[in-house]
Amino acid sequence: MPPTLRCATSTSRCVRELCKASQSLRSFSTTPRCDQRTTRARRAMWRWLQQQGANLRDPLEGGTNYLGAYNKDGKLLRVMRAERNQESERAVEQSEPKNAERDPDAKQAGVKVPEETVSDRIPFPLNRNFISEPVLSENFREEIWYRIMKLGHSVREVSAELGVEMSRVGAVVRLKEVEFEWKRIGKPLVVPYANAVMSMLPKTDYNPEEKDPKRRRPHESINDLPVHASTAQQIFYPTSESREFSRADAAKVFNERLKPADDRIPHPQLVLQHREKFVERLTDQEIAERAREREAIAEKKQHRAAMIQLSKDAKTKKIESGRWEFRFTDANVDAAGKDGRGHKGVGWRYGVPHYDRNRGLIKIPKTVGA
Repeated sequence: MPPTLRCATSTSRCVRELCKASQSLRSFSTTPRCDQRTTRARRAMWRWLQQQGANLRDPLEGGTNYLGAYNKDGKLLRVMRAERNQESERAVEQSEPKNAERDPDAKQAGVKVPEETVSDRIPFPLNRNFISEPVLSENFREEIWYRIMKLGHSVREVSAELGVEMSRVGAVVRLKEVEFEWKRIGKPLVVPYANAVMSMLPKTDYNPEEKDPKRRRPHESINDLPVHASTAQQIFYPTSESREFSRADAAKVFNERLKPADDRIPHPQLVLQHREKFVERLTDQEIAERAREREAIAEKKQHRAAMIQLSKDAKTKKIESGRWEFRFTDANVDAAGKDGRGHKGVGWRYGVPHYDRNRGLIKIPKTVGA
């Protein structure tokens, strides 16, 4: 049988005394709570916020502000390198008596923040192989769009002049067209967000005062050879040492239809100009004349291909049904030839059966071409 309380008033009095004792200022334990203790991780966090974190709170203007550009004390590595170089120069000047007559104010001048290098564009300090590549600035993209859409230059020409890869030139033009379309229909643009992102990334600016394209700094490599699927395999091809084995021969080893590397690169004309200048030792005037001749031949080929396409379109009747477009072309039965296997015939286009397994037929050519 459980015990019973005889006096309820005495029990309530005891409970009130215990509550008062628990609310007293005296604590049973001298160890502070978890949220009041200053742990090692908390001290390291505040130390980082005061050193490296302060640089991220107040970033530098006119450049990137990545963690890889600072040391553990929050100092710029390129500024420290510049200070060491300046100290070494001062030591050399003090050791040489002739340099003591220089301007003393120049020696006491402070070290300016030098331009950032590749080592300063590492956003993740633990991954030194990841480098933030520069992006095109807004004025550079507008210049690309102006040359393509207003001046009528080709993508290959603009890529060679400005040092931007051809696929990037096409992407810039398409995105600028989308931007102008959004402005036309009144769709809002997130300009402050774009400006904030562009301020944190390395950029390649376009300098309109630089007229010479040779002095202009290229944005990226524009003549990288794309990797073909046929060249992925490793082939050991024996050849004679006395034989001249060129790139065209190497392409034939990989695939009979594969073009050589000089023809598969995006800008083969740059290779020709380099060869004419350093191998054939031609002057700049002769190189320009040959370039104009090649451009004239290319324009003739393009004009001829365009005329052929126009003649084909004129002979083709197009009927649009909303979703599909039907194309009809007049055909002549006699165009297939006497044997019905002419290349101009309709049957050749839609497939002609092969007579390889039929007996009694001549399967070798009857005539030999020139």
